[in-house]
Amino acid sequence: MNRALPPLRDVIARHGLAARKSLGQHFLLDLNLTGRIARAAGDLSLGTVIEVGPGPGGLTRSLLDAGAGKVVAIERDERCLAALAEVSAAYPGRLDVIAGNALDIAAHEIGEAPRRVCANLPYNIATPLLLAWLEHAAAFASLTLMFQKEVADRLLASPRTAAYGRLSVAAQWRAQVRRLFDIDRRAFTPPPKVVSTVVELLPRTAPLAPADPKTLEQVTAAAFGQRRKMLRQSLRSLGMDAPGLLAAAGIEPTRRAEELSIEEFCALAREVSGLRAAG
Repeated sequence: MNRALPPLRDVIARHGLAARKSLGQHFLLDLNLTGRIARAAGDLSLGTVIEVGPGPGGLTRSLLDAGAGKVVAIERDERCLAALAEVSAAYPGRLDVIAGNALDIAAHEIGEAPRRVCANLPYNIATPLLLAWLEHAAAFASLTLMFQKEVADRLLASPRTAAYGRLSVAAQWRAQVRRLFDIDRRAFTPPPKVVSTVVELLPRTAPLAPADPKTLEQVTAAAFGQRRKMLRQSLRSLGMDAPGLLAAAGIEPTRRAEELSIEEFCALAREVSGLRAAG
């Protein structure tokens, strides 16, 4: 741990970094917990570690203390830049800070491979960020991310469970997803209303089954958009013969979205693509 840096609470007070609800900020100040997250991200010595929403720099410090050779931190809140500059000065040449909205930045093009994302994500943009990264899953060696527990449950959900849905399919199609540990709400400043969960996503060398990504998303959107209805009804929104589509994919028309495996959704997507190509 770098002894030249002041305690995080002092940094927050000196720079006026009261967390802003509009930015989804909940600062994790316990360096034992940030250290645990950093260690969970694996060997950080090679390539680039990408952090989103570093705030006053608690996890940033832990990533550098855990041996990260290069950290690139993306921070939208200009108030935090001076505090992060102090961290950068304490670890010469190892921390770069990008000022901007992570949703507008192509993380898969940042730095040298292997790229690892390790972040306590702002809650209000966590899901769209993840989906954007998964579109370029092959660019990342791993993603070690903190979500609201409810979102983590959806990422990890299996068929025939209430949490299983579009996000489950999208994440597990492109990555192996594993729950690492929960963090109590009281560990944050200010405390969020919910428990948080750290999740590991290891991108697959190839998706779980062949499918066009946009078509797969359309199929899951249609199916889960009316999840209580049988697929022969819910898939009508695709503008196709739903019973014929299901028959071609070998899926009973009376089944519901939550009963299908990811491979079965991919089979449906391939049939949709084939029918559209045939014209």
